Amino acid sequence: MNPELKQRLTARETWLRGLFIVIFAVIYSVAEVVLVAVVAFQFLATLFAGETNARLRAFALSLAAFIYQIVAYVTFNSDEKPFPFGPWPASELLLPQPMPPPAD
Repeated sequence: MNPELKQRLTARETWLRGLFIVIFAVIYSVAEVVLVAVVAFQFLATLFAGETNARLRAFALSLAAFIYQIVAYVTFNSDEKPFPFGPWPASELLLPQPMPPPAD
């Protein structure tokens, strides 16, 4: 066997990354279910109360950032591990900027 290939196949950090990918795949599945629940609750809140729940909107924004972090990590676009191995994304830092008014 090629020594370079053998070194890559036995690299501890690669196998550890694979383990984290499996862990985050499970966490991603749970986060999807939570996201669907948040969407359903916000829809019902809007339907019955006429407005969305601001605290739930903030949570949904941080949940979206968390899901993005998972996808970035498992696709090797980031080496930073998401929550629970890193900090939970702060929603106040993620608020979208207001859109400028359309030009006439």
